[in-house]
Amino acid sequence: MAKTGEICSFCGRGTREVNMLINGISGAICDDCTQQAYEMVKEQIPTKSDSTSFKLNRKELPKPEDIKAFLDQYVIGQDDAKRRLSVSVYNHYKRLLQKVTPDDVEIEKSNIIMVGATGTGKTLLARTIAKMLHVPFTIVDATVLTEAGYVGEDIESILTRLLQVADYDVDEAQRGIVFIDEIDKIARKSDNPSITRDVSGEGVQQGLLKLLEGSIVNVPPQGGRKHPEQKMIPVDTKNILFICGGAFDGIEKKIAQRLNTRVVGYASQRSITTIDRNNLLQYVTPTDLKSFGLIPEIIGRLPILTYLNPLDRQTLRSILTEPKNSIIKQYVKLFEMDEIKLSFDESVYEYIVDKALEFKLGARGLRSIVEAIMTDAMYGMPSSKEKKLHVTVEYAEGKFESSDARRLQIA
Repeated sequence: MAKTGEICSFCGRGTREVNMLINGISGAICDDCTQQAYEMVKEQIPTKSDSTSFKLNRKELPKPEDIKAFLDQYVIGQDDAKRRLSVSVYNHYKRLLQKVTPDDVEIEKSNIIMVGATGTGKTLLARTIAKMLHVPFTIVDATVLTEAGYVGEDIESILTRLLQVADYDVDEAQRGIVFIDEIDKIARKSDNPSITRDVSGEGVQQGLLKLLEGSIVNVPPQGGRKHPEQKMIPVDTKNILFICGGAFDGIEKKIAQRLNTRVVGYASQRSITTIDRNNLLQYVTPTDLKSFGLIPEIIGRLPILTYLNPLDRQTLRSILTEPKNSIIKQYVKLFEMDEIKLSFDESVYEYIVDKALEFKLGARGLRSIVEAIMTDAMYGMPSSKEKKLHVTVEYAEGKFESSDARRLQIA
């Protein structure tokens, strides 16, 4: 018969059947029974949450100017969007630090919607802010969302991802930031309310309302339909900041129609000539979003509307080399890890920018072009004895023309 301390007092398994035995005064417990006991205790004694507890205090909370200065290190240009984001995030976290009394003014949440062409930095802005404040942050693609019961992801999957990022710490997740990308892809097809099911459009917008406004949502920790028996986790979205972004391709036409409303009189025609037709997004209003296909209820729950400027040649040139994590600096670091010194001619940067403008992919296109130029070198040089690589414009042109990157070109 096995001695006490050689078998688990709970399940009776011996030392050879378990990974570890923890011995006590008159018994022992194995690692499996310890884990099960922990889960039982956690279910029976829920963790006490303090709605006013927050890692940052008022003195440590970065001011809007500090937030913008941090964004400037990673994102070139887009000053208007940075200012609006900085103020909105600062006010949001002041709201979290507020200890509300019955007779006090309750500050409402300020969700944000950003309108801008692809590659202008919408996702990068949101991710950089989350990095600065050290809060859970997740990116969700709105195109995969459908109404409950249809093939696709339920609305609650947004919070499932936030919980996973927060390591299932509900209190931490309830103070996080969710970036919903491609919000324009769930716009309804016409400006008239749908009388039939719109699985991935208006129906999804209706489902998002409860999340954006703030309510307690039962979230499946591993996703909904695949594990219907799992225990739901209640998450309060009241203090979650939602940032929505979308290209809203074609909204310029609706803005132009609104600005060019014909009015009798010479003065009205003269005022139209002051409009910058190369950047109509700067005139975007909630009315334009409604015309595009967002329902009024969604627009009302996204009170902060900002736009991102299209990237011109000078901005693209700066993005290539100036930010803290610029594309060129990343490749220099990659080669440096193989003890190879990488350098570029200034004319190479101009060539890369020319191709990015030609492809019309914004800053996102810069990396694809650099990757096409550097792939052969990254493949062969780690195995060679060469310790220097200087990229000339002739080298860049030759590698790019022989690569598959030309398929990126937009007609």
